[in-house]
This record gives sequence, C-alpha cells and structure tokens, in this order.
Amino acid sequence: MTVRTRIAPSPTGDPHVGTAYVALFNLCFARQHGGQFILRIEDTDQTRSTSESEQDILQALRWLGLGWDEGPDVGGPHGPYRQSERKDSYRQYAMELVDKGHAFYCFRTPEELDVIREERKAQGLNPGIKGDLELPAEEVQRRLEAGDPYVIRMKVPDEGTCVINDMLRGTIEIDWSQVDCQILLKSDGMPTYHLANVVDDHAMAITHVLRGEEWINSAPKHKLLYEYFGWDMPELCHLPLLRNPDKSKLSKRKNPTSINFYERMGFLPEAVINYLGRMGWSMPDEREKFSVGEMIENFDIQRVSLGGPIFDVEKLRWLNGLWLREDVSDDEFVERLSNWWFREDALRSLIPHVKGRAEVFSDVAPMAAFMFSGMLDLQPEQFAHNKLEEGQVRRVLQFALWRLEAQRHWSKENIFADIKDLAKAMDLKMGEFMFPIFVAIAGTPNSWSVMDSMALLGPDMTRARLRHALNVLGGFSKKETKKVEKEFAAL
Repeated sequence: MTVRTRIAPSPTGDPHVGTAYVALFNLCFARQHGGQFILRIEDTDQTRSTSESEQDILQALRWLGLGWDEGPDVGGPHGPYRQSERKDSYRQYAMELVDKGHAFYCFRTPEELDVIREERKAQGLNPGIKGDLELPAEEVQRRLEAGDPYVIRMKVPDEGTCVINDMLRGTIEIDWSQVDCQILLKSDGMPTYHLANVVDDHAMAITHVLRGEEWINSAPKHKLLYEYFGWDMPELCHLPLLRNPDKSKLSKRKNPTSINFYERMGFLPEAVINYLGRMGWSMPDEREKFSVGEMIENFDIQRVSLGGPIFDVEKLRWLNGLWLREDVSDDEFVERLSNWWFREDALRSLIPHVKGRAEVFSDVAPMAAFMFSGMLDLQPEQFAHNKLEEGQVRRVLQFALWRLEAQRHWSKENIFADIKDLAKAMDLKMGEFMFPIFVAIAGTPNSWSVMDSMALLGPDMTRARLRHALNVLGGFSKKETKKVEKEFAAL
C-alpha cells in the first residue's frame, strides 16, 4: 500500500518533545511501508506564529535526525506547506459547505454564546456551543450586507453515535450530543485547525494520521467533514500522551519540554530520539538502546502500548550516558564537546564579560561556570533579601517567567523591556527586582549583567532555571496560583 503520513506543528512556541515523539512514529510508520513523511506548518494563528519559531522547529527536528520528504523548506508536489499560504482555498471550502447546507453563518456575540452555554449546563447538556445558533435566511442576508462580523460553523447531529476506527484502539464510539458545532472559519477569515487539517490532509493525499490521543474527541468533527466533502478519510491512530513521572500530562511546569533545552544541556540527539522511541513502544528483543534506523527496521505500530509513557529526565540521562560511553570515541567526544559550547563563536560571546574581570585564565572557569551548566545547585537561603519577603521573591520569579514565556523575539533589549516593566508594575527598584533573577540564572547576585546572561543562555535554559528556582522555593499551591495569576493579570 502507498502510505503518506504527516505532522503539522504550530510555530507559536518552543519545539516540543511531544512533537518530536509524534514525528518519530510517523516517520517510522511511513518508512516501514515505503511511504512518504510530510511536514507542514500550521500557522493560522497569525498573531502568535513567527518565522523564528518555524525555523526553530525545523532546526530542532533536524538536530534529532528526523528528515521529511516534503515540507516548507524542501518543497514538494503538494505545496504550499504553510497553512497561511493556503488561506483563500480554506474559505472556498467553507463556503462550499454553507452552499450544501452542512455549515452556516453564525453572528452570535460572545455574550450570547455565554448565555447558551449556561442554559445548556442548566439542562444537564454538554456545555459546548450547540442549539439555537442559526438565523433565518433573510436575516443572514441582511447582516451580511450590513457587514456584521460572523464565523462559519459546521452542522453536527444532535442524536446518535459517531463510530471511529482507530488502528490501536479499535472501535471508538462518541455520542453526537457531545460534539459542538465547531467554528470552521474565524471572523478574520482564517480557518480553525479542524477545517484546515481535513482540507490539507485531503490535498496532500495523506493516508494515515498518527497523532496524540488528545485529538480523539475531535475525530467525529473530522469524520463528518470528510463525509460532507465526499472524501475518503485517512486511517487514524491516536498515540498515548507523554506523562510526567507523577503520571500527569507532560508539561513544562513539571518537566523541560523543549527540544532546544536538551540540546543546550548537552544531550546527544541519538540518545534523545532513542528515548522518545521507547515512549510506549519497544523493540522485539526489548533492548533499550537503538538507532532510528533500527527502529524503522523493526517498527510495528501494534507494539505501541496505550499506557501513558513516562518521560523521565533521569532515565534519559542514564541512556545518554550509555551512548557516550559505548558509541562516542575519544576523538568524537572532544569534537562534540567543542561543538556543544566550547566552540569559538560561543566563547567569543563571553569575552566582553570575563576579560575585564580576570587577572589570569584560571579566573575564567569559576566566574563563567554557570554558563556551561544545566540546572544550578540552589538553596532557599540564597534568595534571602533584606527588603524582599519570600512571597515577593517567588512572585518576581513567577511573573518574570510568565512574561518571558510569552517572549517571541528573544533578545537582550526585549528581555530588559519585560523586566523593567514588571519591576515598575510591582513598585520595586530594579536592584531589588533583579536580585532573585540573578540568583536563579547565575547562582549568585554577584555576576555580570544577567540580561546578557539570559540572552546568551537562550529562552529554554533561562525559563528552565527560573522554574527550577521556583521549585527550590516551594512554588505556589493550586489555590495560591489562582490568586497569583489574577495579580499578574492586573499588572
């Protein structure tokens, strides 16, 4: 059979290990069947998508050794491979569904939708948007001529059951009453994930869709769209979600999730991709250590376990140690270490900060050690400050983290602007505000400019160290977090 699989990451944040995990399984499935593996970029969220994030995704996946047959950087016969470049076609498909009576113009305001949700809750129904949403044809025409804003929603049955066939899970049944009338085209003319996903998969001749299990509840909407268009639906396979060691869904608050973090930490790409291959899947001989090529050679989708695989950084470190000892020669170790951080351009970036402080070369290592480290060995007492209470210290770290997580263009100037705004909003002097930041990033308040340090360390290591510092101080309870989130929003 001819197999074409795909992944479609969104360039609105850091390249996620979950994306790499799904990409690896798609690649292995496609190669096992002699098929093609496609990469497309889902950048319909124009306010958050950036070209920098897109390049970050491509670079991170290539660092892991994952290549694709078609994509925005290599082209192919089914392009364009960015959804933003296919905007006009999505509108045409949405209007086709309206003309066929499978979708409708929705002029409901956010306030009206809130009322509908509350009414459905009171009736014990699924609070999703459904019910009295359509207007009479004459009213629709009047509002269109008046230029009133609208979205286009798909029609969904109120009764019955949708049956989905899953390659791993067999038959999945979901009541149509649990499926809302999904928006297909937003008021800005851009499609939602659901419409773009179905249209793109059809246009790119995708035969199999391997994705995370969080998309199971969306499968009925996609199946319905395929039926409305009269297209064949690809076979579906919902992979188990990666979990933290405490069995919760993998999240950056509990585990570093950015591929860039692991590259910056000095992990080998072979070890990282090897570990991701162990997430819910195993080799026939149960060996722990294997290459992507060996995984492809032995791949069988039916060997995927539906139990939530645990992503444990300590287990990854152990596996990385195996690769270092067994597969990296002494000469290669020197080369890789040099390329990791001790290369000329990286060292040159430190010269302005260390040269004026050093009297002999041996002074450099102690003062710059934090730049070559991963998570710092911090103690709560290091954050003690004579003018800041512990609660203020934790808020400084948390608020700075939240602001820097939203930062899409990482630079010293943008970091400084965020920090300065926060200090002013919290009515703190810069020196007071910066104290816990210095300790979190450099392990000491006595270092060169922490703004420079954060710019050089990069967004992933910076954010990871801020989270680590918060954990050292105990963080916030769930109840406290809600209060602190409100305080942050008020700033």
